[in-house]
Amino acid sequence: MTPLDDFPITRRWPPRDPQAIQLYSLPTPNGVKVSVMLEETGLAYDAHLVDFAANDQTSPAFLSLNPNNKIPAIIDPQGPGGRPLPLFESGAILIYLAEKSGMFLPQDRRYEVVQWLMWQMGGLGPMFGQLGYFHHFAGKEVEDPRPKDRYRAEAARLLRVLDTALEGRDWVAGDYSIADMAIGPWLRTLRDFYKAAEIAGWGGLRHVPGYLDRFLGRPAVQRGMTIPAKG
Repeated sequence: MTPLDDFPITRRWPPRDPQAIQLYSLPTPNGVKVSVMLEETGLAYDAHLVDFAANDQTSPAFLSLNPNNKIPAIIDPQGPGGRPLPLFESGAILIYLAEKSGMFLPQDRRYEVVQWLMWQMGGLGPMFGQLGYFHHFAGKEVEDPRPKDRYRAEAARLLRVLDTALEGRDWVAGDYSIADMAIGPWLRTLRDFYKAAEIAGWGGLRHVPGYLDRFLGRPAVQRGMTIPAKG
């Protein structure tokens, strides 16, 4: 028996190392936030691919861990008090891993980091995702221009907010932090996958392009962006 045996999800995705953090994810912008953090901290983990093409995210096994059927989710067999901790929502997981490792959430700037993390969770990610839908996916077939224009304008505004915040600094809250791990993958997706950066004013930004390049240049980021590996 291991501390993970009580979790039904581990019967669908058996742990390779029952003492390691179990990551259930997919290399999407939200998913790679956590794999990047795990790579940056060096915490031991097992990565399990939740295959959307197979509807893994709506399986009873996955829903037993995250009833909201979204990735990423984790189980830490060595959670607070030595008890297993199941956890979903990428922002919550980033905060937990920062506290567990003592890295990337400095106490003297804790709430500055948290505010930018919440900014990404509540604004940048959802707005970029909507723009991506109307620009890149099936939404581009919608003839009414107003939905796409709405999300394009809001994405452009958020990029200007970030550009201003980066004036005179390499990272959004001073030192590299979980806020940057949350923001960077969404910038990459907007530019490289949705191909929507230019319509959102990317060419007029002074600091954001270099910020994304710095983020993508980190070895742990390069590794984390491909985890879990697709079959």
